[in-house]
Amino acid sequence: MKMQEETYQSEKFIIVKTGVNGLDDLIEGGFPEKSITLVSGSPGAGKSILCFQFIYEGVNNGENVLYLTLDKREEGILLQAKKLGYDFQPAIENGQATFRYLNINKKLVYETMSNEILSGKYDRIVLDSITPLSEMPLFLADTQNNMNGSGYSFVDTENQSTGLSGPVQRKHILFIMNALESSEATTIITSELSLSSSNLSRDGISEFLADGVILLKADPTMDRRKLSIFKMRNTKHTLKPQDIQINENGITLVRKTM
Repeated sequence: MKMQEETYQSEKFIIVKTGVNGLDDLIEGGFPEKSITLVSGSPGAGKSILCFQFIYEGVNNGENVLYLTLDKREEGILLQAKKLGYDFQPAIENGQATFRYLNINKKLVYETMSNEILSGKYDRIVLDSITPLSEMPLFLADTQNNMNGSGYSFVDTENQSTGLSGPVQRKHILFIMNALESSEATTIITSELSLSSSNLSRDGISEFLADGVILLKADPTMDRRKLSIFKMRNTKHTLKPQDIQINENGITLVRKTM
């Protein structure tokens, strides 16, 4: 594992490079190790590409990476990544990269997810995205005897209303965040937003629990994309939206010339 070490205020922090050209310069070298960063954005804003760059950087550094997908099966994600220039097949074959499709229609989806996350095998994790999990028609109940000591068990509510109350949805997200934090991996989770949304996540909760928040916005009328860093734990950063381009090198922050 090759990670850059930096020292801030007499405390040592390990910095994990993002793999995104120009982003590390804005966040003092990269993501804090073991942090959870929320990346939110509308369709086409660049969320998946940023995730590919993040775990590809990990593969290139000799790290073990996990990509959890809820929107597409593994084959579709790998094909999408390869078309963008990120071929993960060699890393999968040597055991360095793992891609898992989480089927939210399966009752054991949370158990499958948590068992993989808590295996302790991974340096970097991507969860793409948290939105379907946070909106699942499941009720989380407190229990003393539960899976992985999480404090929750999962009860099927197929015949009940699928609308989640605020407290129940918060428990969904807390469970996910707690599992990711316990893994001690550096993690990106994504959240889906509409083009007109002014929120930082669809659920309105994730941004308060994550260590970092990055917002990606696409403006089809102006043919422009922007990246904004709303927070990053233990890191000095600008709040000013940054112009980005998506090309054969993935996401690149645009340097403005005087």
